[in-house]
Amino acid sequence: MDEEEYSKKYVKLRILKSIQEYLKPGDNSPTAVYPINVPDDLLYQVLKLEGADSADKLIHKIFKMGLTVWSEKFYNESFGSRVNLQRFIELVKKRNRE
Repeated sequence: MDEEEYSKKYVKLRILKSIQEYLKPGDNSPTAVYPINVPDDLLYQVLKLEGADSADKLIHKIFKMGLTVWSEKFYNESFGSRVNLQRFIELVKKRNRE
């Protein structure tokens, strides 16, 4: 594996690790990015029925579900299998020891 390929895979590994940390139960991410587009009627009806806190939680849950699906696809495209991921992690560990 050449240095460019290693660097790209390392960045992808860091992305996946940050997503894994973000998706841990009870974890509140300190970063918020706005705006997020949601169907107006969905937001309006949830606000009307359950209030702003519930609407915020719903949007966050929808985001987490989408992030989970996206990260699975990203993982498959980047590493393809758990074996390939483990091999790359071992390579990173070896390089860090040197």
